[in-house]
Amino acid sequence: MAEGPEKTEKAARIDTSVAHSARIWDYWTGGKDYYEVDREAGDRILAVYPDMAVLARVGRHFIGRTVRYLAAEAGIRQFLDIGTGLPTVDNTHEVAQRVAPESRIVYTDNDPLVLAHAHALLTSTAEGATAYVEADVEQPDRILEAASGTLDLSRPVAVMLMGILAHVSDYDEARAIVRRLMDALPSGSYLAVRDGTDTDPRYVKALEGYNRSGAVPYHPRSPEQVAGFLDGLEVVEPGVVPCPQWRPEAPDMETRKVIALYGGVGRKP
Repeated sequence: MAEGPEKTEKAARIDTSVAHSARIWDYWTGGKDYYEVDREAGDRILAVYPDMAVLARVGRHFIGRTVRYLAAEAGIRQFLDIGTGLPTVDNTHEVAQRVAPESRIVYTDNDPLVLAHAHALLTSTAEGATAYVEADVEQPDRILEAASGTLDLSRPVAVMLMGILAHVSDYDEARAIVRRLMDALPSGSYLAVRDGTDTDPRYVKALEGYNRSGAVPYHPRSPEQVAGFLDGLEVVEPGVVPCPQWRPEAPDMETRKVIALYGGVGRKP
């Protein structure tokens, strides 16, 4: 991505007076691309739910494991990562292209700060490709149209919806977004989802405070509702489970206790 006036204009659109989920998440995961309003909101939530920073790391680890599975075991070479958030360690393209350098990845997000930093997401191997689309998860048709410039939508694609569907307040609308995305893709495509759930009262209470911060509200759902996003797909073992239990690569006692974050992967027949 070009530097200079274009990046300056994008940065000028960033509202530093209102907390934003991508920046709060960046704060919890030890990043540096957040503002005072985001740190304050993050600290208020940590005061109610101290495990939130652990949960944030669990969420990142889950992304890495799912991408490695999709690239190494499922043979996927195209990824559509919606609601990617700020660049961090082991982004989708980095994990996928370590397994298969020819992998092609499209990222989407609606946060101007993510857009301003998107050059960090646009690195790629010579054999593969990465692209960035500015769009909201509630614009699936726009996302698909823009992604088709980089991805061949007649071939299998893995759709990544990590922590984003809970920002859609209406559950039926969220399911409709998933169906629209998956209906546009061929057999052999995959969906990977991860969202916060209502299984821990402390987490639910912390989110009530988060939703008062000015950031886009986040609505935790039941594990059954998260699993509902995979309806009609062939669910990969071990199913929709607490994220630390999804194909763990090494024992991690710190994250075993996190039960408020569920995820799973499904294949389109």
